[in-house]
Amino acid sequence: MRNYKNILVGMLCLVLVFMAGCSTTQNSSEKQEEKEKNVNMIFSFKAANLDPHTGFIPIRAGLTETLLKLDDKSNIEGWLAERWETTDNEKWVFEIRDDVKFQDGKKLDAESVKQSLERSIEANESLGDSLKIKSMEADGQALTIHTTEPYPALPSELVNPYTSIVNMEEAKKDGEEAFRNNPIGTGPFKVKEFKSNQFVEVEKNEDYWAGEPKLDSAKIKFNEDANVRALALQSKEADVVYNLPAESLDTIEKDNKLRVESIPGLRAHFVLYNSQSKNVKDLKVRQALDLLIDRKSVVNDIMLGHGLEANGPFNSTLPFGLDEEVSELNVEKAKSLLTQAGYKENAEGLMEKDGKPLTLELVTYKARPELPLIAQLLQSDASKAGIKIDIKTVENADTHLVENKDWDLATYSNNTSPRGDGSYFFNTAFTETGALNVGKINIPELNTIIEKLNRTTDLDERTKLTQDASKVINKEVAHSYAVYPNIIIGMNKRIVNWEPTAEEYYILTHNMDVK
Repeated sequence: MRNYKNILVGMLCLVLVFMAGCSTTQNSSEKQEEKEKNVNMIFSFKAANLDPHTGFIPIRAGLTETLLKLDDKSNIEGWLAERWETTDNEKWVFEIRDDVKFQDGKKLDAESVKQSLERSIEANESLGDSLKIKSMEADGQALTIHTTEPYPALPSELVNPYTSIVNMEEAKKDGEEAFRNNPIGTGPFKVKEFKSNQFVEVEKNEDYWAGEPKLDSAKIKFNEDANVRALALQSKEADVVYNLPAESLDTIEKDNKLRVESIPGLRAHFVLYNSQSKNVKDLKVRQALDLLIDRKSVVNDIMLGHGLEANGPFNSTLPFGLDEEVSELNVEKAKSLLTQAGYKENAEGLMEKDGKPLTLELVTYKARPELPLIAQLLQSDASKAGIKIDIKTVENADTHLVENKDWDLATYSNNTSPRGDGSYFFNTAFTETGALNVGKINIPELNTIIEKLNRTTDLDERTKLTQDASKVINKEVAHSYAVYPNIIIGMNKRIVNWEPTAEEYYILTHNMDVK
């Protein structure tokens, strides 16, 4: 009996030891999980590479930074540059922060900034025109920039993510391909793994100059399908998802672990016309199409209230937005304008000229889920005026619009005032060398105003010139603005210390945390 008891006691001890071991292992695993702070995000656009001088992903993923940035009220403030000054708007001196290192440990100085800006201009042709840099001199932490003309807009242009500062000495050593897949910046995160057009995984830069990042790592996937992004958020596969389709919000908001942020942005969704197209070259035709955009339906039926009807390139709530009435859908007036343009209604109800019905090709893309729906709405209303619209959905709208000339119009979207000013959009979307001028727009009256705006420093005068330029764009119907959409972001409630911002530049920050 005593032996039997001894055996039972022994077995019990073994069980307790085993349980204690398991508990220790489990606790260790839990502690490890507690230590690791990771987030998963999904962006709506693919990235073929991480070249910061031709794409926005590096700055959005916290890899790179610029000399200047925008605060939460869209005012310009120092970032890698602590301060700057000019006496004539032609010679600028930027004092580079003395406490910043690249992610490989190299100290940031004015020479590094000079080399990086030189490379950005070489890699991105449009930057040469927007920065207007004639020469640069580096002396310790002081960078002197001479512009080709008095240029008060230079600080605003240095907010541009394409001017991200990277270690070019390391880039030259590793080669172009390595640089494009793993740029060495100054941001709070550095590249751990990158798969072209699929994802980038980043890990924290423990020596980040503004303080150790709260997160250990983040994985950012690229997916242009809005429904897939919404489902990933609902399944908790993703913690933060940008550009959710409005129709998915009710379901997401019923989940007590998720929340939705819908914030007024600085973006406009609009119809872009191809000035090289014979079909829309006639102003009367563009005026007719402008009257066939049902802006009220876009806001109420497509955006489900998450936006404002547009009356120009800039949100009407901004100081330099227009105080004008929004154009309303008017099919009869559109038909009248087409008649003035020489079109006649045929037996099938189609408007035709010289025996050819007015048939247009409209390009759209899915990354912004509202754009294909706006295209369909316009197609439907245009048919009532006798215009046939064929919709072509493409994967990469920017590339398609640049490489092809046979399109007539496109539903498009731009952040029109990302730097709290209208000059960026005017210079990139309407000047001859503008990177966003895929429709090859050239309006002499508008060019004159833009040139004057670029030389003007007085804030009130700049506001007036911006509004004057917007009125010319509306008069010439260079674009047809449909809606100022809210930015709709879904996130898991475990995300803390982070709020989305209107400029859509600074997404993964060193303050973002999880609970």
